[in-house]
Amino acid sequence: MSIYGALFTGVSGLNANSRALSNTSTNIANINTVGYKTTQNQFSTLLAENVDASQFSSGGVQAVAVREISQQGEITQTSSSTDLALSGNGFFVVTDTANAAPSVTQLDYTRAGNFQKDANGFLRNAAGYYLQGWKLDANGNIPSNPAAVTAIDLGQITGTAEATTTVGLRLNLQSSAAAVGAYAPGDMNAGTVPPQYQTGLEVFDSQGGSRPIRLAFVKTAANTWSYEAIYDGNPADIGGAGNNPIATGNITFNTDGTIATPAAAVNITIPWAAASGLSPQTIAFNLGTPGASDGVTQYDASSTLYANQTNGALFGALTGVRVDGDGKVIAQFSNGLEKPIYQLPVATFLNPDGLGALDGNAYHGSVESGDVSLKVARQGGAGAVQSSALEQSTVDLAKEFSDMIVIQRAYSAASKIITTANEMLDELTRLKR
Repeated sequence: MSIYGALFTGVSGLNANSRALSNTSTNIANINTVGYKTTQNQFSTLLAENVDASQFSSGGVQAVAVREISQQGEITQTSSSTDLALSGNGFFVVTDTANAAPSVTQLDYTRAGNFQKDANGFLRNAAGYYLQGWKLDANGNIPSNPAAVTAIDLGQITGTAEATTTVGLRLNLQSSAAAVGAYAPGDMNAGTVPPQYQTGLEVFDSQGGSRPIRLAFVKTAANTWSYEAIYDGNPADIGGAGNNPIATGNITFNTDGTIATPAAAVNITIPWAAASGLSPQTIAFNLGTPGASDGVTQYDASSTLYANQTNGALFGALTGVRVDGDGKVIAQFSNGLEKPIYQLPVATFLNPDGLGALDGNAYHGSVESGDVSLKVARQGGAGAVQSSALEQSTVDLAKEFSDMIVIQRAYSAASKIITTANEMLDELTRLKR
């Protein structure tokens, strides 16, 4: 039995080293596979039976493939903003089909972040897996059901516009200007009291239209000026000329030329007519901080507008996307606006090395890996997302070639066990002759 046991031991050696060579060959073949994780060969003994120390029982060997899924690969830069890499723990959440609406589906996981738009605008990697994310609401918030994800769909985004909500003014009104006589609100718009200074501003409505607003000023007393906000577009836009000026008010100054009142931003509402298709639009005009010279001032210099900071923008078409370190997918538009549209979840596991392997360098959850936890990048131990970057294979080619030499020698040695046992059996059968 011991000779036959030696034969079986040799056969197990051949089988184990064949398996080891297969694993090593797979590693070498995937040296350029994005996000590929090396599989290591580990050998363990096999015993035919449990015996005490005074007896002997032949055994064998088995090769076990151990995936080093949690190992970090080198990150290299690319020219595509939809190439993504994870630095640290976690996986991108993917599915093998595109789900256009948020849903709880069978999720898979990958570190292969070479995503590109398909013909329908969905982000899909080279293996055909669709990137999943949380669709953000108008305020940029994650939905209440974080288990519901959707395929990242860039085809649904055409463009955007932004209504003006704030205007910041930096201008000077000449302190040596003479105060006008009688003035009543609306006189500057009517032309009965000419403005001593006026300036035009461009604001944007909610549909991306550009609208002209004129600010007119007259000095009515020492350190006191009156203003009128006048809409200079088609009067029908605001329901007729009778709605102009759209706002009036007073500004007072301290003796050092800094603004005294109003102490807060002035809200001016443009009364868009129903025929325009717009709702009334309120804009906060920031005239400066009381006691400071960071807004409207009154010094003995020419009345001048130095700067205005007006938010909002005309309609802009989608020009591209970027992904920040927190995993937010941000749409970029030709008008200079950026808008977060998706949040990429990062999937983490208690034992990522226990994940089950799928074709296309992806994984599925298993009993050994534990349950998945979907997190925001850089929170709760999840890694950071890098855009225009890819994680390379963790294969060390020099080590794999060295392992091949060792495996080949071990395979040859196991074959010698078989040939030697065979010669001994031949010798045994010759004894009968």
